[in-house]
Amino acid sequence: MTGRAETFRNYINGRWIGARSGAVMESVNPATGEVLGLVPKSGPEDVDDAVRAAAAAFASWRKTPAPRRAEILFRVAERLVTHKEDLARLMTQEMGKVLTEARGDVQEAIDMSYFIAGEGRRLHGYTAPSEMPHKAAYCVRSPLGVVGIITPWNFPMAIPSWKIVPALVCGNTVVFKPASYTPLVALRFVQIFEEVGLPPGVLNIVTGPGSEVGDSLVEHPQVRVVSFTGSTETGLRLAEKCARAGKRISLEMGGKNAAIVMPDADLGLATDALTWSAFGTTGQRCTACSRIIVHRAVKPDLTERLVDRARQLRLGDGLRSNTDVGPVVSDAQLERIHRYVEIGQREGARLLTGGTRMREGELARGSFYAPTVFDGVRPEMRIAQEEIFGPVTDVIEADSFDAAVTVLNQSRYGLSASIFTRDINAAMQAIDDLDTGIVYVNHGTIGAEVHLPFGGTKETGNGHREGGLQVLDVFSEWKSVYVDYSGRLQRAQIDRE
Repeated sequence: MTGRAETFRNYINGRWIGARSGAVMESVNPATGEVLGLVPKSGPEDVDDAVRAAAAAFASWRKTPAPRRAEILFRVAERLVTHKEDLARLMTQEMGKVLTEARGDVQEAIDMSYFIAGEGRRLHGYTAPSEMPHKAAYCVRSPLGVVGIITPWNFPMAIPSWKIVPALVCGNTVVFKPASYTPLVALRFVQIFEEVGLPPGVLNIVTGPGSEVGDSLVEHPQVRVVSFTGSTETGLRLAEKCARAGKRISLEMGGKNAAIVMPDADLGLATDALTWSAFGTTGQRCTACSRIIVHRAVKPDLTERLVDRARQLRLGDGLRSNTDVGPVVSDAQLERIHRYVEIGQREGARLLTGGTRMREGELARGSFYAPTVFDGVRPEMRIAQEEIFGPVTDVIEADSFDAAVTVLNQSRYGLSASIFTRDINAAMQAIDDLDTGIVYVNHGTIGAEVHLPFGGTKETGNGHREGGLQVLDVFSEWKSVYVDYSGRLQRAQIDRE
């Protein structure tokens, strides 16, 4: 972009408007430092406007037949297909991931929109036989009301689609607070809903800091359910607020994902998969592989392969076709990653490669960090327990399958795990024993398909899931219905012979 940066606006009740205060904040390209645009730096008064608009729109939207709601969502998917390349390029500019990955992010939003649009003609309840004669028994889903959605910057279109699209098909209305690092992608995503004919007030977006916009959204009395993806610390704090207000919250939080590599593994495949798992999206994934638990018999070979591949990865602007690893999202995140590398060194881990900020030549203007591999990592080290959210992975030695499983499960998180083995018995035992919401066999800890539930155990979440049919449970309430056509009083559990 050249010249003065464009100013964008919130979308509230079908109108594009600035923050009431008039304040704005910048969206910055982490590869170049270029200001991409200015967006509203909103406050509680803007959130209140958006929630009131959503509450007013709920009465008519909930009564719109679900198949009609779904038709709009199908058109969203079609429009995303048309604009996939433009959206991907904007995403790469705004958060840094390489263009091929940005296209995948948009594709996931396309997939989710198509998948959930199909549910508009189902939204399955179920029927069951009554214990009384001449009586029907069944249950249906009902919408909840206004949904507050708070999303992170690492998947700025995929993750919002996981939440917004199911919430809308169930008949709810939405106020969306995107991450401050990626507001432009979020605003363009919402604009697509407007372009295909979503009624005013059904979907609203308010940009701004989490301390102002996020907390106000969670605390607003007319918000019935909150869906949040972000850090465990923030998620648990928001859960306390929701608990005091008696409102539902769905949490998708941290991860410290691990892969087990057994002696019989295909080491070429494992190296390919783990390189992608650890350093794809510059390690800024909740499913990134930050622990590699390797059997001692193959540890030297695998470690050498992994270090060699990490050193070959090319850093640069994600828009360039020869770039393997883009920048991290900001200088603040860059410094956080480097502090963890220093912590690992103080703890006694051996730095095999990386561990440096990259500030030479064309990388000087951006937030780049070299892909980093630690060896000699003990399971109790902070770098093996805490989420770094950057291109850093640890090699941990194990001398048996059981020892590897024990190490993998020694984490406060439980999102994704994987095992590399040719032994079907070991693979199936791992599926049983690994305490995570997702298990891969002969692949890294990465990737999700929209028709299966996504989420984790322990402090990764609070029991809800995104994706699959299970996501509908977050955004709907069960209503049980009994129709007695016997013509007489029947008392279940009492009138038994």
